Amino acid sequence: MSGVRCPVPGGTPDPRRLIPYLALFVAISCHGTPKAPAVITPVPVTGPRVVLPSGAVYTVEIVRTPEEQTQGLMFRESLPQRAGMLFLFRDASPHRFWMKNTMIPLDIVWLDDSGRVLFVSADTPPCRAEPCPSYGPDVPAPIVLEIAGGMAAKEKVTVGSRISFEEVPK
Repeated sequence: MSGVRCPVPGGTPDPRRLIPYLALFVAISCHGTPKAPAVITPVPVTGPRVVLPSGAVYTVEIVRTPEEQTQGLMFRESLPQRAGMLFLFRDASPHRFWMKNTMIPLDIVWLDDSGRVLFVSADTPPCRAEPCPSYGPDVPAPIVLEIAGGMAAKEKVTVGSRISFEEVPK
């Protein structure tokens, strides 16, 4: 190769010095030119939601009618992350819940009108056979929140703590 100068003294390049260039060549030829990582913009949470004592915001389905209250989260095999169901009762009497036909464990949280936690049934198990036990306090609770089992403790939901409501119709 006359006229081509080799920058390596002695004229023969050390093949080990070519490995980083070979790796870069393979990466570019297989995957294209490296791109900057995409910027992920959080999607704003809209609709009815609750803010738990930890500050976590959960979207909630609102349950008002007796039919919706009876159905609850029955037959659902999963619950989206940071999602739940909010039961709004017309009266402030004690409201007990059961887990018949519920497929996943739930944390069930009973609240007063101001959002103060009155009672927590943590990791309430699905009912596999009748008779199914019922859960809840024997005190009036016009609001009940259901979230995925284990999340109440993680989100610092305890008796006496407060949960606030955003865009929840009265």
